[in-house]
Formats: sequence, structure tokens, C-alpha cells
Amino acid sequence: MILSGLRAGLIVALALWAGACQSSGEVPRADQTAAATIPVSIRSGETIRLFKTEVARTPSEQARGLMYRTTLAADGGMLFLFDPPEHAAFWMKNTYIPLDMLFIRADGTIARIAANTTPLSLAPVDAGETVAAVLEIAGGRAAATGIREGDRVSWPGGPH
Repeated sequence: MILSGLRAGLIVALALWAGACQSSGEVPRADQTAAATIPVSIRSGETIRLFKTEVARTPSEQARGLMYRTTLAADGGMLFLFDPPEHAAFWMKNTYIPLDMLFIRADGTIARIAANTTPLSLAPVDAGETVAAVLEIAGGRAAATGIREGDRVSWPGGPH
């Protein structure tokens, strides 16, 4: 889930929603996914890595993120877009799998990689600077594929 000053109201709404789900016994389905999927490429030196990425566009999709998922394909992920760019922080509440969070600057370069984030943690994972996007991929994939801070990320309509 995203935490930012601009989304304080969303956090309150999500907390109320979570409480309502808890009291009603409703648990979001693991197959609830974002509406759009796009290819995302990461250039590391001469190597390009491709990911089939869901896009979390709406506040609801961004609040849900990859919560309640028990698996994520090695080439899968979720992209969070910020227009305008903002100082983003995420948490892992209700996220059952470790993730690598790639914080992406407006020019498409990776500002920070938060590797193997801790499932179910409420500790904020902070970008450390203003970013235009965050790409979440399966935990450990960045290191396994040689993706590093400074590598360039692109997607249709994004930086090239």
C-alpha cells in the first residue's frame, strides 16, 4: 500500500474498509487484479529485462496493490504511476509475498531498490526522493537478474 501526504484520506478510508471487511468476514480475493497490463522493460547495461506488469491507476487499485496475493510470476509485477511525481512510501500490510520495490525517477532511472521487503510489515518503505513510479516485482528478482540502481525503466507512455 502507498503511504504519502497526498493520500492521507485514502489511508483513513482503507482502514475503515479493512475494519468493515474484518467485521463482515469478507476477505478480498487473491485474483482481484488491476485492470490494465503493460510491458515494462529495464535496461541494465546492454541487457534488457521484460516484465508483464499490472498498472495500479486508481486510488483503489493503488491501495490494494499486491495485497492478498500468494504468488507473483517471475516476469510479473505491478506499476504505480504518480503524476505529478511525489515522495512515495509503501508498506506490506496484507501482502503475503516478499517484493522488490523499484523506485523510479521521472527520467526513468531507478533511484532506489528496496529488496525482499518483509511480508505483512507495517514499516514504511520509503523512496528517499521524489519519484514518478514504483515497480513491484517478486522478492529477489532484481538481484537475480542484475537489476541495479541507476538502470533505466520504460513502459508505453512512460520515459524512454
